[in-house]
Amino acid sequence: MLHLAHNNAHDEIISEKIQADIGSVMASRTLRKRLHHGDVDGKNNEHLETSGSDDLNEPLLGNYYSDTHAEESTIEETWDDERRKEHLHWTLLFSQLIAQWARWLANIVLGSGSLIGRLLTFPSTTQNGQSTKLLAPPLSPLQEARLRKLRQRLEVPFDGSRVEHQDALLQLWRLAYPDKELPPLKSELWKQMGWQGSDPSTDFRGGGFISLENLIFFAQQYPESFQRLLHKQDGTRAEWEYPFAVAGINISFVLAQMLDLQSAKPASLAGIRFLELLQEDEMAFDNLYCVAFQMMDAQWLAKRASYMEFNDVLKSTTSQLERELALEDVSSVKDLPAYNMLRR
Repeated sequence: MLHLAHNNAHDEIISEKIQADIGSVMASRTLRKRLHHGDVDGKNNEHLETSGSDDLNEPLLGNYYSDTHAEESTIEETWDDERRKEHLHWTLLFSQLIAQWARWLANIVLGSGSLIGRLLTFPSTTQNGQSTKLLAPPLSPLQEARLRKLRQRLEVPFDGSRVEHQDALLQLWRLAYPDKELPPLKSELWKQMGWQGSDPSTDFRGGGFISLENLIFFAQQYPESFQRLLHKQDGTRAEWEYPFAVAGINISFVLAQMLDLQSAKPASLAGIRFLELLQEDEMAFDNLYCVAFQMMDAQWLAKRASYMEFNDVLKSTTSQLERELALEDVSSVKDLPAYNMLRR
């Protein structure tokens, strides 16, 4: 009898895990189907949760929004919360329906460690009807070293008085305009690149030095895409376009928040999946930045947006990027569907 009770308890534990993860696998397949059917504008599930950070300030373009727009965003976020709760409700109902045969299924797959390993990669629990944060698997020494190096980069502010930062800014100009003469560090010519004033150093308040590194990386690794976005060559553009350079700073900022890089250990699904990408590619953040920039421009065109809608486009971009990171067969940045939009 004691042995039987032990087996029943064990079965129930396995059953609960499989119920939760079958729902996760089905959700992943649904996301894949949606992405492959052209979910370009990312209108579904656009809620983005961000956490405060002492090292990064608010996105620069976000300061231009009125209080009315902020209230509208709050209302949209409230509706997003309601939709998420409704989705969770139906998920729980579905789990109850499969509870009986899930125990039988658990007995069958109990001997298959590989299958269970695939199903239980990212376990999550629920408490009081709400999803809790995911538990990240232990990091390898390589992941820890690369994550530590990335966080050190995020902590470096742009300093216009440092020679290496000045040189990096001039390097970006050479990459953007190889046939033009270098301008002084303070010149009206910088506005051509999408800086807000004659002194680009005043625009780095939101992203730090890493945002300049990201722009340089983009120009070096994907020069065709960089030039097309810089000169707004794709699609029908708005009369009042987003400023290229400042938009790049904002993308660095929201990407670091989305991946939960300021936490002691990322606990969001996007952050955990990013750690896997970091295992395969030390420059995963920079490559993901290029994907996000290209994706943002595609969202901009799809929405026929104007400058004042930039934050909405940025939210849609991060939502789509989160969905692509959740796909089960993504093991590197190059596996993301949106990566195919980049051109070298």
